[in-house]
Amino acid sequence: MTITTQLPLGAESMAERAYQVLRDRLIMMDIAPGDPINEAQLVAELGIGRTPLREALKRLEVDHLVQSYPRRGTFASRVDITELADITEVRQALEPLAAAKAAVLQGGSARAGIQTTLAAVQQLSGENLRRTLMENDLEVHRLIYQAAGNHHLEQTLIRLDNLATRIWCMALDRLPSIDEHIDEHVALLQAILDGHAQRAQELALEHIVHFEKSVRSVL
Repeated sequence: MTITTQLPLGAESMAERAYQVLRDRLIMMDIAPGDPINEAQLVAELGIGRTPLREALKRLEVDHLVQSYPRRGTFASRVDITELADITEVRQALEPLAAAKAAVLQGGSARAGIQTTLAAVQQLSGENLRRTLMENDLEVHRLIYQAAGNHHLEQTLIRLDNLATRIWCMALDRLPSIDEHIDEHVALLQAILDGHAQRAQELALEHIVHFEKSVRSVL
């Protein structure tokens, strides 16, 4: 007989909420690399039980954002700069594919979100808005992955982009300007909305290559 362990009613949505909150805190370095994850504090802060929190932590460990050690606890993963080349290699193959598919669908289910985000990005300036830029960067990429209409492609790219963003956090304050990064987002999103698949594919590749070069130049 197979025994199935079920979460209490509502626990799955609570686990998802805990996952999203912790994921973005880890990506944005609000929880610094190497810091312990205080389960008791998070349970109280998020108003959830330990079961959904631990479900969230299991997912974050699969994402390489936390590491668990027997009898020691769970900690935010260290940022490994040496992984940048491997992450970029896969993103160069998959990001252009996602952008092209998104353009064929002209944004698909994410079209309204892309339009809203494009308008927000166009108002950005690199001066004193680096945190906002990073938050918009995550939103831009997640929308493109959603717009591609392939769940497996979306989940793979989200995980890679999360890791790349953590590395970017290490370099962001040392970059002389990020206005070019903003311009790249505007052009890419517009190409997707206009249905220009080839251009979206080319712009996505250029964006990933430029990202790695920019980070490497200051690390």
